[in-house]
Amino acid sequence: MSLASLAFPLARPLLHALDAESAHGMTIRALSVLPASAPSPAYPGLAVETMGLSFPNPLGLAAGFDKNAEVPDAMLALGFGFTEIGTVTPKRQAGNPRPRLFRLPEDRAVINRMGFNNDGHAAALRRLEARKGRGGILGVNIGANKDSDDRIGDYVKGIAAFAHLASYFTVNISSPNTPGLRGLQSRAELEQLLARLNAERARHSAKPPMLLKIAPDLREDELEDIAAACGGGAVDGIIVSNTTLSRAGLRSSHAGEQGGLSGLPLLQLSTRQLARMFMLTAGRIPLVGAGGVHDGPSALLKIRAGASLVQLYSALVYQGPGLVRSILDCLAAEMGRRGEPLSSLTGRDAAALAHQGSSGT
Repeated sequence: MSLASLAFPLARPLLHALDAESAHGMTIRALSVLPASAPSPAYPGLAVETMGLSFPNPLGLAAGFDKNAEVPDAMLALGFGFTEIGTVTPKRQAGNPRPRLFRLPEDRAVINRMGFNNDGHAAALRRLEARKGRGGILGVNIGANKDSDDRIGDYVKGIAAFAHLASYFTVNISSPNTPGLRGLQSRAELEQLLARLNAERARHSAKPPMLLKIAPDLREDELEDIAAACGGGAVDGIIVSNTTLSRAGLRSSHAGEQGGLSGLPLLQLSTRQLARMFMLTAGRIPLVGAGGVHDGPSALLKIRAGASLVQLYSALVYQGPGLVRSILDCLAAEMGRRGEPLSSLTGRDAAALAHQGSSGT
């Protein structure tokens, strides 16, 4: 067990006595000064080959935790099969006014309206250059500055800056906290965006896979348009999904705060959208399941809905770093019980899950 996992039960009361953003900052600082530790035991049977990459296991850390590439190696050492930094924008950006991050403990959820606060490309680039050669799969989540005159150009700059360092890119057009950003999910704008990004990728000898991260609040026709725009090799994968604007069924006092909701209440909605995207793409585009993953069964649910890989973040707020190994143990046990690779479960229940929880069902 890692030092971070051992320390969390003692640190949690202190962290949760602070406001959520201060606690997060303290966590990042603590991880950055912890002595380097060996990764958790490997799970050879959980390796995943997809998008031209070899993942040691299918569980990854979603973007938002390590915005500025300060602790990627500390997170990989916890046992994550991959980690994703960002969202990073070309210029340093302060984001929205505080408070902008809220715990909803009764709902096991988080609401954020951070607004792409980050130190900019140059700072992240310096940190990633410094760790070059350490290995591990590290994705770079790219975005646009709020005041940009050419938002698509900002994404192009992200590809240009990090092509030689990123294991993969995530194109984040689905944050609800940058006005107008989700408009890039419309078919016409998305096709233009992907065309320019692929033209930039073609200029580099290193061509990391490129994933698109979409919102969970899309209508069926909007999902259909995205599936069509992403076909034919336009992207290498799709992450389903980002945070939701829905507030259905919440009990916590912060439920009325503006921003994107993540955590347990997002599980059913994001999984249904994941299954729908799997059906729309006929399983031809690798999918990453994110939203509400909090234990082994929820990770398995994502895989059965169509995910080749799974990401989490919000559950760490409540359960700490020991959650990583707990989920991997569960996945390994399921694989051992079945005597078949986890990949054989990908999409197995997609048809049923695609409409679960929909109105009228």
